[in-house]
Amino acid sequence: MAEVRFEQVSKTFPPRRGSAPVEVLRQLDLTVNDGEFLVLVGPSGCGKSTLLRILAGLETPSSGAVIVGDREVSGLRPAKRDVAMVFQSYALYPHLSVADNIGFGLRRSRPRSLPQQLQDSLHRLSRPLPPGLRLPSARESRIAARIAAVAEQLELTPLLDRLPKELSGGQKQRVALGRAIARQPAVFLMDEPLSNLDAKLRTGTRAQIVALQRQLGTTTLYVTHDQVEAMTMGHRIAVLNAGRLQQLGTPLELYNWPSNLFVAQFIGSPPMNLLPVLAVGGEHIQLGSRRFLVEGPMAAALAAHAERFGAPALTGGLRPEHLKLAPATNRNIQAEVTHLEALGNELLVRCRLLDGSHLVQLRADPAQQVVPGQTVHLELDPSGWRFFDAAGEALPVPRAAAGVPTAAEPQLPRLAS
Repeated sequence: MAEVRFEQVSKTFPPRRGSAPVEVLRQLDLTVNDGEFLVLVGPSGCGKSTLLRILAGLETPSSGAVIVGDREVSGLRPAKRDVAMVFQSYALYPHLSVADNIGFGLRRSRPRSLPQQLQDSLHRLSRPLPPGLRLPSARESRIAARIAAVAEQLELTPLLDRLPKELSGGQKQRVALGRAIARQPAVFLMDEPLSNLDAKLRTGTRAQIVALQRQLGTTTLYVTHDQVEAMTMGHRIAVLNAGRLQQLGTPLELYNWPSNLFVAQFIGSPPMNLLPVLAVGGEHIQLGSRRFLVEGPMAAALAAHAERFGAPALTGGLRPEHLKLAPATNRNIQAEVTHLEALGNELLVRCRLLDGSHLVQLRADPAQQVVPGQTVHLELDPSGWRFFDAAGEALPVPRAAAGVPTAAEPQLPRLAS
């Protein structure tokens, strides 16, 4: 296991066909703790996969340093970095069996003399022969034992003699995982490894990857576009946009306390509802022609901001669960239902506020009897508000008041040895 650090890492691709240079990463600083499972998320082109490829040695940073453990690896060949990568496309060798795909990295991990290579080759050629006629090779015996152990761990033992073309998508993914695990690297890199699997298979494989990481305790960087994967797999999530780190924190910290408008919209499905509001003094805001009370940690932050800047225009954010269908009262706001999505366990309701015509989404009980075009009343949770200034940055809230851990780094779950 090893800590991974990116220090002021930038990557710019040269211009092509008269176009301008493409700056993919911009002076990025990021630390991945020893044994941590870190998920990298962000829109296409934000630099997630490039960051993994730089760590793996498949790309060279334009500037900055990459450190694994106590070694700077920026100038080392990929084979010398002690990292293993699982690709989106599996990248299995079609002419090799499952066993040989798993053991591929093991057989190339150390240089061998010509007599050793000959002995290993003769051993492999003699494997189909009866035990008494097989030529011995201590190295190949160790590799075979390691392949058998990994195959048993991933339930691949019955498939060891098959070729990749004879496997399902889920089986190919497990073989790719096995090839990475067999080398026992200091760091695992996974670039959207589940994107080619169907929904049911993704759920099972996702749980398997998490269990394996806990068991092995290997530092892992995992790239995904999937919100469920990001929120359920990692100890922490790093959100990237345009080559810059937007926020780094636990899944709940990013969901409950986004640092800016980008994170508020990117994390969560459905995303946070954003509404134009005015700070009108004390702990109140104005939305359209209505005033609403703000409670919880944001009340003090709002009052401090209003005292400093007067009555500034802000963007108020509410998660879908912070709005609910309610009876018609003076404190509730009217809206027209525009769209419904029945998901079985919940009903997603999209509404247009009658005061201001702003669109919002909320979660409702699937038993609710509402139809598109119906006028409903919404109750806004006064403690659910999050506020963002004109630059899109979240109003600062004392971490202790917000219930966010004050430690610089999160406490990771204890990993099995």
